Amino acid sequence: MSFRLTQGTFSYLPDLTDEEIAKQVQYALDRGWAINIEFTDDPHPRNVYWDMWGLPMFDLQDPSAVLYEIQKCREAYPNHYIRVSAYDRSYGRQTIALQFIVHRPKHELGFHVIRQEVRDRQIRYTLHSYATDRPKGERYVD
Repeated sequence: MSFRLTQGTFSYLPDLTDEEIAKQVQYALDRGWAINIEFTDDPHPRNVYWDMWGLPMFDLQDPSAVLYEIQKCREAYPNHYIRVSAYDRSYGRQTIALQFIVHRPKHELGFHVIRQEVRDRQIRYTLHSYATDRPKGERYVD
């Protein structure tokens, strides 16, 4: 059974091409949103603090700089998840307006659901990422 991580916008669609990524980045830039590139090898849904690739990119007009940084991140971390986040500062706080995955490991490991019965017949569910069974940096190495 194969696994496909579904986090962020477009996660149920096939992987975006670089041309499609550029169009989404242009959409964000047209709205004045700052772009950030992040990566991780622990894609647990509660892990919202991915590592940042470089600094957030403000005041861009052309998506080519973002595509360049995505490519550099792919080269440096070929076995990690990489996502693009667009921040809308119009609310006066850091608000993600758009976020989508632009790169995945070749083999996504998935999650194990742990069901635990607790007092008063309550059931508690926990997700365990199979990726975390290996040390950081070796999680998606074939």
